[in-house]
Amino acid sequence: MSFRPHRIALSAVLTLGVASPTLAQTAPAATPAAPGPAKVDLSQLPFTITEVGTFDYPWSMAFLPDGKQLVTQKRGAMVLFDPRTGVKTVLLGTPTVVSEGQAALMDVVLAPDFAASRQIYFSFSEPGEGKETGTALATATLDEAGGALKDLKVIFRATPNMASGAHYSGRIAIAPDQRSLFFTNGERAKFDPAQDPKSTLGKVLHLNLDGTPAAGNPLAAKGFHPAIWTYGQRNLTGLAFDANDRLWQVEMGPLGGDELNLVKAGANYGWPIRSYGDHYDKRPIPDHSADDGFEKPKLYWNPSLAPSSLAYYNADLFAGWKNSLFITGLSGQALVRISLDGETATKADHWRMGMRLRNVRVGPDGALWLLEDSPKGRMLKLTPKG
Repeated sequence: MSFRPHRIALSAVLTLGVASPTLAQTAPAATPAAPGPAKVDLSQLPFTITEVGTFDYPWSMAFLPDGKQLVTQKRGAMVLFDPRTGVKTVLLGTPTVVSEGQAALMDVVLAPDFAASRQIYFSFSEPGEGKETGTALATATLDEAGGALKDLKVIFRATPNMASGAHYSGRIAIAPDQRSLFFTNGERAKFDPAQDPKSTLGKVLHLNLDGTPAAGNPLAAKGFHPAIWTYGQRNLTGLAFDANDRLWQVEMGPLGGDELNLVKAGANYGWPIRSYGDHYDKRPIPDHSADDGFEKPKLYWNPSLAPSSLAYYNADLFAGWKNSLFITGLSGQALVRISLDGETATKADHWRMGMRLRNVRVGPDGALWLLEDSPKGRMLKLTPKG
């Protein structure tokens, strides 16, 4: 068992100006997690930070072709937002959303044919029987003139539902060929479902655009649920393709052991049998070993970053950061850059931001956009200094 340093609580105050921003680069593994606001000097960051708007616990965002955005909020509202004017429209027609604990209205992405169909995909925590809840994937048509979502349809439901308020996951990534999508289901803090071949929990799923299992999924012939692409995962909070169509996934570990994984068809990532973290009561979990038969993470964090989202960057605006992944941290209160070289991932930059960050996206112009996890959570746009 490797030595795992304890988390160190930090307290402090954050001051953010309209054009605030570079912290010296620090090794992610040596950066302590912080449950509250951390005292940081944002003026030293290598980018300019512009506050664009505020939302009620924003969770995810999607950029529309006309310059507007869709923003999901934890408690169940979806907002049509124009960052140029600040005008917000709370859309009618959203489903009933459970929002206690980690439950939320979660991810939102545009359909490949959005320009013609106006269709979107989104995920949410759905009420079940009694105290049970589940992760659902839905489609709807955006009626911008009417300020509503229409023709809402749940196209996939995680199975089984659980009486747990944790680890819904719910991240969506449209496949590079635009003909299918990948969807994450967390193991709902119940451990064993991640290794259960019949359950979709603790898995990356591969679905057709209508929500049915995609043909040729690697484990179906072995008796697994036909939608499963990979398994043995915990709380999969980020999902992104790189320029070479490799799929990357970030997940929260237990006490330490957050992971960045390269998603390989049919692979078992070992949870809850192996982890670089420990149980919350400090009971050890065996580390990965060379002969354990599980796919190993490309990177891991001890102490925890508490990763919440993942974006791939290959734009020209930050030219030195092309072919990078960006990860946001909740308790870690950080923005992390990972440099990619084929299947090799390297921790490159770790910027302390002094706030819980829920989401990172790459905008159409190459700017980085962040959402703060707060009842008055800020939308922040990051651009190069000067």
